[in-house]
Amino acid sequence: MPWIQNYTPIAGSLGMSALVAAVPLVVIFVCLAVVRMKAHLAGLLAVASAFAIAVTVWGMPAPLAGLAFGQGAAFGLFPVFYIVLTTLFLYNITVKGGQFEIIRASLAGLTADRRIQALLIAFCFGAFIEGAAGFGTPVAIAGATLVGLGFRPLYAAGVCLVANTAPVAFGAIGIPIVALSAVMGYDDVGLMNLSKAVGHQLPFLSVIIPFYVIVMMVGFKKAMEVMPAILVCGITFALTQFATASYLGPYLPDITASLAAMIVGWLLARYAFEFAWAPSPWVPLAGAAAGAVLALAAGWWGLREILRRPVLETLRRAGAV
Repeated sequence: MPWIQNYTPIAGSLGMSALVAAVPLVVIFVCLAVVRMKAHLAGLLAVASAFAIAVTVWGMPAPLAGLAFGQGAAFGLFPVFYIVLTTLFLYNITVKGGQFEIIRASLAGLTADRRIQALLIAFCFGAFIEGAAGFGTPVAIAGATLVGLGFRPLYAAGVCLVANTAPVAFGAIGIPIVALSAVMGYDDVGLMNLSKAVGHQLPFLSVIIPFYVIVMMVGFKKAMEVMPAILVCGITFALTQFATASYLGPYLPDITASLAAMIVGWLLARYAFEFAWAPSPWVPLAGAAAGAVLALAAGWWGLREILRRPVLETLRRAGAV
């Protein structure tokens, strides 16, 4: 049953149509945050509102809307729910077996500096959990680890939420990229191109986020004292994320980048020098140089992809012809 979606069904206005399309999101937020309804009931109400809007406002045939609901439910149940369930199962095993306490004690023994603890746990360890599970588990697990080290619960959750900005696009074994590729009808080549496109943009944010997290915690002056650790973790994470997304695909960028950042951050904190470190005028130059190298690498990759295509195809994709 063919059906072409109209993106502006409300008086031809994109803004009004977007507001109507946002109704299911408003429903679930109000049910959870205001009414304090149970999550499964709030989800059912949001689904019902989305179904009603799709059929009545967008004119989607009811059988197709039902099939879309079934496909979305199956996708959420098997890849998404299965990933989260197994990760929480593994986490509970480590807690019950005492291994989680060993991890916490090892991190606490590495450094007493709250800034480095936040960098290694909220950013690096949180990114690893995001890559393996996603869907809120990084904030829960990494936040619990920070609380175990003496952070206030709400403060730890806020730090982990901000730090989770960098890896979220490739979270849960690349589920956001894989889901978008499926919605767009891409094959394996299209999936890889989508992974490259995201991997060429996200590393710039990945360099900034660690510094932003520490500044948010202690201010600019105190953040400059641990700038070597921030630069090392951020640049290592960004470069590894860029390389993995460009050459291996969307499944492993968070895992490889977080492991690389954790290793170099641990080596720096363990063997290089004691924090704190006095600000130096060379630090901004070093950061700018690292960003320039990353920008040149990303730009060259994009230019190479363009040069590979025929000129007419490039112009057609740009809308010039």
